[in-house]
Amino acid sequence: MTLRGGIAVLAVAALVSGCAQGGDGSDVGPAAGQQGAKEGRTAELRAAHQARVAAAKRWGLKRVPLTPPRPPAAKPTITTRKGFEVDGHRYDSLPPVFTTVPTKHKIVFLTIDDGAEKDPAFLRMMSELKIPYTAFLSDYLVKGDYGYFRKMQADGVVLNNHTLRHPYLPGLSYARQKREICGMQKVIEKRYGKRPTLFRPPFGSYNEATLRAAKSCGIKYAPLWNEEVFVDRWEYREWDRKIRPGDIVLSHFRGRQDWKGTMPDMIRRFLNKVTREGYAVARLEDYL
Repeated sequence: MTLRGGIAVLAVAALVSGCAQGGDGSDVGPAAGQQGAKEGRTAELRAAHQARVAAAKRWGLKRVPLTPPRPPAAKPTITTRKGFEVDGHRYDSLPPVFTTVPTKHKIVFLTIDDGAEKDPAFLRMMSELKIPYTAFLSDYLVKGDYGYFRKMQADGVVLNNHTLRHPYLPGLSYARQKREICGMQKVIEKRYGKRPTLFRPPFGSYNEATLRAAKSCGIKYAPLWNEEVFVDRWEYREWDRKIRPGDIVLSHFRGRQDWKGTMPDMIRRFLNKVTREGYAVARLEDYL
């Protein structure tokens, strides 16, 4: 944390010194108004960095989380991962199923499923650290406290579809799958004001009927995951057990009843690893 903090301070110092000279190396400075604006921006950057350092220390992180690049103006083309297709997938323009977003930047996307655990400390931690993430909710778990997820939404988190009751969808008829998916669309729209465009099938299991039903309900994307993080371990889809740029990481709303720790403990494990490996956490919806 000291090294990265030092680099950030040097970067701010360089920005301040750079404002004192013109682009041609002359001693002519910017106009007074421009100088004031630049100095104000530098002060904002310094304050934001100091707040991030303090939050990282407060939550017991080994390093300050890295800041992701600005979202791309031109969104990457999202296609279904090879081997994850269903019959008629491309021909019928069914929602793409993917585990990684095409990008050259060292970023990952954190996604959290279901809604069982409603830990206030988790909300504070993510807000103070300014870590983006995407939620996929199942109504049978969230209906006990819709307000918890409303606070999450107010902090910029997009609430997406994970079905009403979290069933194994390929075992259901098309009509029953549609009720599960469209029903959750209606719940989220009623409770949170907007129908999702992202849907994650429970257990990552789906068939052709699943994606046809999802499309009919207004779903545009069906993101899965390439890694999963728990309190005490990581699990990987790839044989080499490595994180790659653009990978989607899965976790769950879980606490001590299911894990050997809390959601902040899980986030600590997640951030310590990705930061150590040079990755920042970006917002999935910004790339779709």
